[in-house]
Amino acid sequence: MGVRLMVVDDHRLLAEALASALKLRGHRVLAAAAPAAGAAELVITRAPEVCLLGTAVPAEPGIFDPVVRIKRERPQVAVLVLGPVPNPRGIAAAFAAGASGYVRHDERIEGVERAIMKARAGEAAVAPQLLQGAFSELLNPTAQPDDEGRRLLQMLTPREVEVLVRVADGEDTRLIAAGMNIAPSTARTHVQRVLMKLGVGSRLEAAALAARTGLLDRAGPLPHGPRNDTATEPEQPA
Repeated sequence: MGVRLMVVDDHRLLAEALASALKLRGHRVLAAAAPAAGAAELVITRAPEVCLLGTAVPAEPGIFDPVVRIKRERPQVAVLVLGPVPNPRGIAAAFAAGASGYVRHDERIEGVERAIMKARAGEAAVAPQLLQGAFSELLNPTAQPDDEGRRLLQMLTPREVEVLVRVADGEDTRLIAAGMNIAPSTARTHVQRVLMKLGVGSRLEAAALAARTGLLDRAGPLPHGPRNDTATEPEQPA
């Protein structure tokens, strides 16, 4: 007996082509809708047995929010994510949201149909090697390489970021003061504040932390030449 299906994808042509192919194989396709942003409402209203939900960026934050809502309001609906060549993080995110499986965009129609039948039966519809990688990611998630750098960058003021970049370039207090057109004591105070915010005890540790987290790449290049937008800053207490 055919499966009651819904196909939702941002690419209408892909959604309609897949829906037509599945209809020819005896399945009842309720809708082929785009964009995917409205998928949750449509699926909740129509309540198919299986929903094929297309996505272009499986690892993007929030991309599987529709899956979360569907599973919360229609837990009996099996959701198959339809996406590009996956990575473990993307598959892990799909399963964490409640998806029943992951089907690649370039899968043959026979493979899509097998995944649909598995999903309806309550089985995980994904290649074993991809499933293993996804479970490994769920059990031992790896941090995004730039997450810490972004967090640290948000802790610093623009002036402190410039000081950190100069510290990482090996400038001492005198060079920092000259390059930023501030008093040496002010430069020294800025350095101490940077060290305190980063939770390190030395300039060398600060430079190493900035390099390791990608903070330096996010900070951008230093201004060229001495600053001329303000006069020399008054000294601040250490």
